[in-house]
Amino acid sequence: MRSAPPNGDRETHSGLERITGPLSRVVESRTFELFIIGVILANAVLLGLGTSSSIESDYGDLLHLGNQVALGIFIVEAIMKLLALAPQSHRYFSSGWNIFDFAVIVFSLVPATGQFAMVSRLARLLRVMRLITTVKELRVIVAALVRAIPSVGHVMVLMSIIVYIYAIMGYHLFAEEDPQHWRTLGISVLTLFNIVTLEGWVEIMNNVMDTYPWAWMYFTSFIVIGTFVVINMFIAIIVNSLDEAKADALRSLREPSTADELLREIRETQAALQRLQERLDEQAEK
Repeated sequence: MRSAPPNGDRETHSGLERITGPLSRVVESRTFELFIIGVILANAVLLGLGTSSSIESDYGDLLHLGNQVALGIFIVEAIMKLLALAPQSHRYFSSGWNIFDFAVIVFSLVPATGQFAMVSRLARLLRVMRLITTVKELRVIVAALVRAIPSVGHVMVLMSIIVYIYAIMGYHLFAEEDPQHWRTLGISVLTLFNIVTLEGWVEIMNNVMDTYPWAWMYFTSFIVIGTFVVINMFIAIIVNSLDEAKADALRSLREPSTADELLREIRETQAALQRLQERLDEQAEK
């Protein structure tokens, strides 16, 4: 049989749970989440104000102080999340979002002078990206985009083949009449990408319509295939991936708790019962 833990260990666990329990509730609360979102948005505003030379010259010190305060809050947030998971603080790094947050903090501590000045500026910009890690809905969208990458890659290959074929056709058909848009294969590819966006394609078509009255078939067929078919395939893939990501998020909420989580909840319950028993004993003595 497993022996009971010594009284010292139980007291240590009890003391640790008294700290981690309330701390865990704080970092998982909606109020704390909204506070961090507010800090991220305020930091984003400060970074935007820093791009103005007049504001930077007049209020540079205040902007720097605001950035430092935001960084300090992010450091405290990471420490609180680590302590909330004690004695298994390593679980903090089991989440890719937490790793990203921690990396942003580490890079933000790089000195803003010398050869690391650019790294420090970029790290400050990454703080705005933390809005994605903080808002659960944005995390679902990013997960959907990542999930869609393989399928989108296949569509991009298909689109590349279509563009390549039409670019060669356009070069041979229209290079002499409209060299500005078709004089080389590379220029032809750029022209077709411009046509896919439906920006100025009528003018490009009119440049060759006088010489080639049938040119409309080339342009309209490419628009139908490149825009209305392939682009809609992109949208369909992303929407499908978003539905799958939402379904995964719902499944993760329904999954049973792990053994560690159950033990942690049991310990928190035991600690709460112990505190209640102490209060009852105090009331009985009175």
